Amino acid sequence: MRISAKADYAVRAAIEMAAAGDEPVKGEAMAEAQDIPLQFLEHILLELKHARLVRARRGARGGYWLAKPPEEITLASVIRAVEGPLANIQDQAPEQTKYPGNAQQLSDVWIAVRASLRRVLEHVTIADLRGGKIPDEVLELTRDEGAWVTR
Repeated sequence: MRISAKADYAVRAAIEMAAAGDEPVKGEAMAEAQDIPLQFLEHILLELKHARLVRARRGARGGYWLAKPPEEITLASVIRAVEGPLANIQDQAPEQTKYPGNAQQLSDVWIAVRASLRRVLEHVTIADLRGGKIPDEVLELTRDEGAWVTR
């Protein structure tokens, strides 16, 4: 899976908003804190707002804040808000793919890939990251030395 800059920035912005609690955070402050281009961040924040993960208010006291408690916002929900489904094959859900002949089992592999992504991204919340505590079952995956090797 390739994590796009858009998805990465969306998660980082959500963590910044979680750290601020109920106080609105200016887009400029988030962009500076996370070294994100402001114009790109503003588009991302709009998508998060449309997904009802973020609220916004204009003006001197304005800014952005999370629309839900950070414990209820998973990485999967943030990524879906800005990128769509976690695992698509040529714009189709894995279960909609059908392959002929020798490639017939490939659909099962794509479904397993999606399940693996969900196992991590649906179990880590913005609150986990804000608090510096990744769930043990997810952290366990990082203990495999192969996880740290680029192939």
